[in-house]
Amino acid sequence: MPELLVDFITSLDGYASGEGWPGFWGLEGPEYLAWLGEQPEATRLMGANTYRLMSGFAAGQVPDGQDAFRAEEEASVDELTRAPKVVFSSSLKEPLTWANSTLVRDDAVEAVRAMKAEGPGLLSTIGSLSLCRSLLRAGLVDRFRVVMFPVITGATGAERIYDGYPDVALDMTGHRTFDGRIQLVEYKPRVLEYPPLGAPA
Repeated sequence: MPELLVDFITSLDGYASGEGWPGFWGLEGPEYLAWLGEQPEATRLMGANTYRLMSGFAAGQVPDGQDAFRAEEEASVDELTRAPKVVFSSSLKEPLTWANSTLVRDDAVEAVRAMKAEGPGLLSTIGSLSLCRSLLRAGLVDRFRVVMFPVITGATGAERIYDGYPDVALDMTGHRTFDGRIQLVEYKPRVLEYPPLGAPA
């Protein structure tokens, strides 16, 4: 059965991006980049907003505030272009222009449930905060991985990742530090019906 990995890259205070910050907050290092290059092949799952953003990068659009891609950003986009991608959207239209992308209009939770029943492999989300939240609520997520960069983006942070999430207990299954400053933590998630002291009043 395929494993479903929810994979986030965040600031320490839980933002997915920040105005004026480059990709990886400008703090990626050789150990982290080497680890990225060693990741197993996966089918990438995303929603319409992430598709529009990332396919735009693949078509040559440069992030706001930058004149050009940095080499590591370009390599990341190239890897995503080669990977099989499933895009969940009722607003996008076929054919999708980004190579190796399949559009699914059905309910994402039921579609991913069916994908997990089909055979071996790895399914991994990219961005798509609401999709990740729905998959977690449905109990479909096998691994929850967060790479935290050593920045706090209280003034400029965008896309708060965990707003609207249920309470979730996380059993740690792995951790690692890259380049003496970047922290990876990996968990098996368990959605809680109530917090440990019972249902809120």
